[in-house]
Amino acid sequence: MNSTTPYTAEEIARWSAELEDQSPQEILRWSVDRFFPDLTVACSFGGPSGMVLLDMISQIEPRTEVFYLDTDFLFPETLETRDKAIERYGIKPVAYKSELTPERQAAEYGEELWLSNPDLCCNLRKVEPNERALAGKRAWITGIRRDQGASRGDAPVVQWDEKFGLVKVLPLVSWLEADVWAYIVKHDVPYNPLHDRNYPSIGCTHCTLAVKKGDDLRSGRWQGMDKVECGLHTAGEPVPIAGAKKLAG
Repeated sequence: MNSTTPYTAEEIARWSAELEDQSPQEILRWSVDRFFPDLTVACSFGGPSGMVLLDMISQIEPRTEVFYLDTDFLFPETLETRDKAIERYGIKPVAYKSELTPERQAAEYGEELWLSNPDLCCNLRKVEPNERALAGKRAWITGIRRDQGASRGDAPVVQWDEKFGLVKVLPLVSWLEADVWAYIVKHDVPYNPLHDRNYPSIGCTHCTLAVKKGDDLRSGRWQGMDKVECGLHTAGEPVPIAGAKKLAG
């Protein structure tokens, strides 16, 4: 991964400060004006924020690439939401998958790797594919918001993504969950039906549970583990695959 930035820290900080009070649509327009066509939007078809961004970017620059990570463990409802988005917006989202099938992963690292080494599992099925998704791009857009937990509480609008080596833009960073749902209702944006079943944050089937009313929005992810992020939005290098323990034989 090349983390060398063509921009100074001061330049990126200035962009972020200037955009802090702008609307998500204005931030997206700025992103398109500066980075298109070397720009991509991450949409998991799980979280409501990604669906809002998809609706907005389709009106601003519908040719902007949209990608998602197909971990091979997505909920059927997530794939249904993807299909609804394709029909609604006329998009052709690009899927990036792990280089290991679930069967090959189990053979090399053991059954249920998400339980024995969840960081490695996320690295194999999300971080490494995400690196390929961002190759050759100058900027990517994500639905990260500050209200999604302590690890995201001080996220800037614009930052240099050291992990993937490009600019990262967060148009919804200052929005609250209520703002996201107000937009979805107002504009009739398709969303993952699992949200109606107490799944506010949706990832892989093995690592996502419904939550109780009033619980943290991401408390259903990796329950019972000392883990709150998949690794896409954290600093530092991913868990190294080369040094990971494989099964004998």
